[in-house]
Amino acid sequence: MTRRSYSVYVVGVICALLLVVGIGLFVAQTFRTLMHNRLKKEIVLVEGSRVFASWKAPPPPVYMEFFFFNMTNVDDFLQGAKPVVNQVGPYTYREYRYKDNVSMLENDTMVSAYNVKSFVFLREKSVGDPAMDNITTVNIPIWAVMNKVKGSFFKTTMANFMINSAKSELFTTRTVDELLWGYEDPLLARVASSSPEVEKMFGLMYKKNGSNDGEFVYHSGVQNYMDYGRVETWKGQSKLKFWTSEHSNVINGSDGSAFHPLLNKNERIYIFTPDLCRTIYMEFEKDVEVNGIPAYRFTPPRSVLASKEENPDNAGFCVTPEECLGTGLLKVSPCRKGAPVVASFPHFYLADDMYPAAIGGMSPRREHHQTFLDLNPTTGVIVRANKRAQINVLLNRVTGFPKTRTLNDTVFPVMFLNESVVIDDASAARVQKLLLIATVVSNFPLIIVGLGVIMLVVFIILLVRARRQKTSAEDDTSYSPVNDKEKDDPQNGTYIGLTPKADPQA
Repeated sequence: MTRRSYSVYVVGVICALLLVVGIGLFVAQTFRTLMHNRLKKEIVLVEGSRVFASWKAPPPPVYMEFFFFNMTNVDDFLQGAKPVVNQVGPYTYREYRYKDNVSMLENDTMVSAYNVKSFVFLREKSVGDPAMDNITTVNIPIWAVMNKVKGSFFKTTMANFMINSAKSELFTTRTVDELLWGYEDPLLARVASSSPEVEKMFGLMYKKNGSNDGEFVYHSGVQNYMDYGRVETWKGQSKLKFWTSEHSNVINGSDGSAFHPLLNKNERIYIFTPDLCRTIYMEFEKDVEVNGIPAYRFTPPRSVLASKEENPDNAGFCVTPEECLGTGLLKVSPCRKGAPVVASFPHFYLADDMYPAAIGGMSPRREHHQTFLDLNPTTGVIVRANKRAQINVLLNRVTGFPKTRTLNDTVFPVMFLNESVVIDDASAARVQKLLLIATVVSNFPLIIVGLGVIMLVVFIILLVRARRQKTSAEDDTSYSPVNDKEKDDPQNGTYIGLTPKADPQA
């Protein structure tokens, strides 16, 4: 065997091996499985893991925007007219958050922490000065007191006396700062004098600056990557006690700050939110890209806040059978000390048409009022998010209180918030690097197949060249006749020219 034919044989063998091995590994998804197993071990809430530090102190900036609904026709509304509001905002705050008192539990399978949040006002991102701008809105303290004592003649009489002495009205005008961070309400101050458990201060975000929502215990994801970040208990409880069914009281999913890797478009994302006193869920909507990072967008479907007729699973969220609101609303009074507070999406987005139609100034739009999460499916990292929620108050006639006798039942909007985050450049670069490694490792069999294809091309070229060279050599060593006579010799012998013999008789 010549050296040339040996090299062709070697190239052919290598080509076959590369193709067989590459295709076999690709079909078996061996490297993809290895990479996924590596991710499952790396993305865990354990000291020293790839994600633990950023989970404790998230690096991307979070912004909280507050929008208020300023009431423009109080007197007409009190006479039975349709309320008209205009939106004022945003008043924007930089939200700083971190996990405090972090402790590992049960052999690192659980971790406990407190979610601390603080807010710093950003004038350049706001429409005005919250200390100076006034908003006319529902006087929530008076509505809370009336709903607390209704049904009791003695308590109603005492409450009317306090309301009149405090000169409290159904609507109030306060600065943005007062409405958000608290003010001493004259009615609550009088109630607190006889009931010390009542807080005389009121604010929509009162005591929420620099505070936490209570202790959370999370699964670390060590035992099962699907449990990464999942809430096990909140304030020491594994289920809630606010609602009327086991299904409604379930604590499920994460707290919205961490999601398991290797997400699937067909799965539901569950989030437990103390602000709503319940677990909500999100479903895949579409593919998006943020800072060069591919992501799945998950959003809450209409069924999350649907009426019990539209979604029977929501029957347990009715405070009582008589206090069951329509689609798009959730009365959260059980976890708001009995105050008639109703949660919804901004401008009653995804709610029954009757609710935005009842308020002048409402214009629900998906791009402005939708809540969504953009999650990288490989790592589960949040690359962009907007949490949007609206606080409303249920206004109606309350027996025993003359001030309410002219009112129609109305879900009145007070304020909505938009809590947003977009991954920063440094975090995006780290995620992109990790995704590049994951892509290269997962597609390594394709690289082997590619090399095999290249070797196949080389093998074919060598075969063609060898064939041509063989043909050329055969042509060079073939026998050529000396002259034309040789061609005509039937014996194919050598032609010898002889002189004819002389005739002896001549």
